[in-house]
Amino acid sequence: MRFAFSTGTRCLILTRVLDSRPVNLPQPVTALTGPADVDLSVSVGTLLFQNPVIAASGTFGYGVEFAELVDLNRLGGLVVKGLSAQPMDGAPAPRIWDTASGMVNAIGLQNVGVRAFVAEKLPLLRRYHTHVIANVFGCSVEEYLEVIRVLNEADGVAAYELNVSCPNVEKGGAEFGSDPILLSGIVGAAKKASSRPLWVKLAPTVGFIGLMAKAAEEAGADALTIANTYPALCLDPHTRKSHLGSTTGGLSGPAIKPITVRLVHEASRAVKLPIVGLGGIESPGDIVEYMAAGASAVQVGTAHFVDPRASEGLVEGLEKWCRDDNTLRISELKGSLKKA
Repeated sequence: MRFAFSTGTRCLILTRVLDSRPVNLPQPVTALTGPADVDLSVSVGTLLFQNPVIAASGTFGYGVEFAELVDLNRLGGLVVKGLSAQPMDGAPAPRIWDTASGMVNAIGLQNVGVRAFVAEKLPLLRRYHTHVIANVFGCSVEEYLEVIRVLNEADGVAAYELNVSCPNVEKGGAEFGSDPILLSGIVGAAKKASSRPLWVKLAPTVGFIGLMAKAAEEAGADALTIANTYPALCLDPHTRKSHLGSTTGGLSGPAIKPITVRLVHEASRAVKLPIVGLGGIESPGDIVEYMAAGASAVQVGTAHFVDPRASEGLVEGLEKWCRDDNTLRISELKGSLKKA
């Protein structure tokens, strides 16, 4: 015998059957509404960053030039072009040359000077919710301190980053970052003068990065940036002349990443200071390498010459990488290097 039910009747019967099920029957597993949130926040000393991606000095202008292309609020922070006590014109052209897996540059530290930065650039940067770090340099201790004293009176700067790859004219032209005694002197003086956290950007070519890192730590540095560019020379084989107006320059880009990751690892074993890794970062995996080697955060430089939005893109990519890797707190990757 066959029974015919209307649609309404079938629904009523089904409802009664479902309502009469024992309450202890297994129930279907409810699907998650979305992926778990990823915490990208990191600390560099006393400063808390919303993510570990910081735009590096010299590759991101003063930040304001990128504001129409990049959402500056998405970045962990940005380091402005190196600031000197007086404006500087920089090196003769040409200033940049492409190389295999990178580029060589000789900008010559061109900048508007610290006072023009405070008056013209910094007010614009205050509109954004991201940390602004001022890169500071000079050719004498007094020049460094003059820049710091001007910045101390201004609002909107989170920290200072000392570029110690500058020749000390008072000591025969030796770079501040090439001698632990000179390094200790400039870091100690800058720390006393500074009203903000002091980062020290070390040179990569000293051959004893741990010793220099220790000297900076003992002199009062709050964090280290590792590292600056590598001295390099590119020639035209036909003319045998340099491709750069100043003859030599600094090598940056993917070619230097494995070397600099090693420097970060060595420095992290020598000091307790937080380290910001810098060199050749193009992908979220590159960021993870630096953090596993001991970095608390990273700076992105040469990638901006290929894509002005590189830093913002890396923030988005890093979040996805963490989800795929089931890493919910990026800070847990710091120092996670495992032996082979």
